Amino acid sequence: MNTTTAPASPSALASASASDELQLAVTGMTCASCVNRVERALRKVPGVDEAEVNLALETATVRMQPGVDAQALIAAITKAGYEARALVAEDDTPPPPPPWSATGWPVLTAALLTLPLVAPMIGLLWGAHGMLSGWWQLALATPVQFWLGARFYRAGWAALRDRAGNMDLLVALGTSAAYGLSVYELWRQGPMSHALYFESSAAVITLVLLGKWLEGRAKRQTLSAIAALKELRPERARVRRGPPGQQAELELPLAQLRLRDLMVISPGERVPADGRIREGRSQVDESLISGESLPVDKAAGDRVIGGAVNGDGLLLVEVTALGAESTLSRIVRLVESAQAHKAPIQRLVDQVSAVFVPAVLVIAAITLLGWGLSSGDWERAVIHAVAVLVIACPCALGLATPAAIMVGTGVAARHGLLIKDAQALEQARRVELVVFDKTGTLTEGKPRLTDFIAAPGQDEAEGLALAAALQQNSEHPLARAVRDAATQHELKRQEAPSPAERKRAGGEGSWRPSVAATGVRAVAGRGIEGQVQARSLRLGSQRWMEELGVDLTPLRADAEAAMAQGRTLSWLVADDAPGTAPPVLLAMLAFGDRAKATSAAAIAELKALGLRTLMLSGDNAAAARAAADALGLDEVRAELLPEDKARIVAELRAAGTHVAMVGDGINDAPALAAADVGLAMGGGTDVAMEAAGITLMRGDPRLVAQAIALSRATVAKIRQNLFWAFIYNLLGVPLAAMGLLSPVIAGAAMALSSVSVLGNALLLKRWKGPR
Repeated sequence: MNTTTAPASPSALASASASDELQLAVTGMTCASCVNRVERALRKVPGVDEAEVNLALETATVRMQPGVDAQALIAAITKAGYEARALVAEDDTPPPPPPWSATGWPVLTAALLTLPLVAPMIGLLWGAHGMLSGWWQLALATPVQFWLGARFYRAGWAALRDRAGNMDLLVALGTSAAYGLSVYELWRQGPMSHALYFESSAAVITLVLLGKWLEGRAKRQTLSAIAALKELRPERARVRRGPPGQQAELELPLAQLRLRDLMVISPGERVPADGRIREGRSQVDESLISGESLPVDKAAGDRVIGGAVNGDGLLLVEVTALGAESTLSRIVRLVESAQAHKAPIQRLVDQVSAVFVPAVLVIAAITLLGWGLSSGDWERAVIHAVAVLVIACPCALGLATPAAIMVGTGVAARHGLLIKDAQALEQARRVELVVFDKTGTLTEGKPRLTDFIAAPGQDEAEGLALAAALQQNSEHPLARAVRDAATQHELKRQEAPSPAERKRAGGEGSWRPSVAATGVRAVAGRGIEGQVQARSLRLGSQRWMEELGVDLTPLRADAEAAMAQGRTLSWLVADDAPGTAPPVLLAMLAFGDRAKATSAAAIAELKALGLRTLMLSGDNAAAARAAADALGLDEVRAELLPEDKARIVAELRAAGTHVAMVGDGINDAPALAAADVGLAMGGGTDVAMEAAGITLMRGDPRLVAQAIALSRATVAKIRQNLFWAFIYNLLGVPLAAMGLLSPVIAGAAMALSSVSVLGNALLLKRWKGPR
């Protein structure tokens, strides 16, 4: 799929400027100093709150007040000496570095022109003498210096006008000094002079161009994760349209799909868009989207993700999401967002790079004066100063962090982990305590009603019908369990209706009450209340019942027996005389929820990483403790409200513990936001996924250990990259100042530094998971 776009139209820019965040593609940046210049230019625009520039992606992410004109942002970048365009389309991404045909020819041309200049110097190692005439050297070096090297002059001049420095300025100054000294000696001593340094200036420019080309190739590899995700979308889809019985099968471009279209997906085809299976049964491979290694069984009623591969069955799928709302698009946006934003560790690099180029210019000046004044050999002094300027280019500094983040987030996406921002990826390595929600996170989240016990004098069938009616429109897992139980009870009572009758009734699990509930209201962390058949009902936790003053004594023994088995309890009461007498107990409901098959292994993997675990649950203490002991958790806290979970997480952080919170429901969102790192189950609610920094695309708690291990591996790569970036300069600059490095060697070392940093980051693609 083509990922480049044409420059946005003025109307598109105007509409984009109304948003709180805008992304721009910026070209012409070469080092960390360029990043600082672009960020300063953007922050000076009125209404801009924050600007982050990513050198590896060549993007700028601007957070601003509504009404800021995108053209003003582009103008500010242009004035700083760079080119920019707005990225406003849903699938718009920064263009990848051009292929060899576009950028390879300057390197090849420079190499062909430089080789005759360098070859005689290499020949001297074997005693061969064949130095070219000074006029030939001038003829070969001049196009390299001023034609192929023109980009350094343009960018360097723009930096000077902005009273700043960058890599291009250092290269332009260094090579110009060597070229100018050579022209002076050629004019003074003639074409046979041995004090010519044309080969140095030409070789440095050639090596820098080669380094940038290799850097571009490496950048393309770091972006491979997003490219692979985008290529999952097929370009066309087969759909059935028309009235029932007269439907025609059409093949349409993906852009012409509509919601509720019926897609026909043959075995081996990719699913064109998110949908729900209407007919058919198959196995679907979602590995590139969710990281699930094995195909997943799918049948009528199940959801499928656009981009997944259908197995061996024919499927008829109803479209439920298109474009920006599709799962694949959301994944791509999250990965791009994480790659575009800076990690906190990058702030140190920004602070260093802001003063780096001016400091190098000062060191070069001191080198020139020191050698010149002490030895009187100003030619030699100029060459040493040139070496200082060339080797100190801060390219590697600017690439060290974003390159590792880009590869790390791409690897995470391949393993079923969506990193919302770079800060979450970096913070996860610090985690000491992992806090889990219970239902839907460590358990399957599909509880069943194991016991319905009516209070003495109450009718069990009537009580179950009242409880199901009260929860008819609730999507809570316990509400679904009650409705399923009511369905089963009703089917048994009706003398086993035929499949046709059951289908007309809506099928199993779709029980309908004879009387609708009114005034239904959820009471956060406690339960639900409403009116059914003129009776005021409440259904909820034991804690709520005790607050209401309900006498639970008649069913206390049954409750204790159920809790000993790890059951979750709810109580149904009728408040027929509110304010005058406590509600009357109608029944006790006990629910069972099986732990996920991988939960115990997930806890064991976290302990192997040296982490402690804690489970927070709204269940009664006995049920929560039974579940925690079975899974091997270190600690459990039970009978909690949603605000209690967030408070506990905040208290743990205040005590100095780095906390990760894992949850899946809307009730978990406050705790996810309160943690150092929030991890949301991908099968959970959108609110939970929005509040979390990391989304687990599969409902597998083992992904928590993978997320933390990957964070540690990524930060280790960042530190290695920063070490190499700093070591090149810490060692190279003094050696060049002492006259131990020639400009050619310095240019090769500078080019190698950027390539080595990117190559080291790419090694992260081999990461396989925690050991």
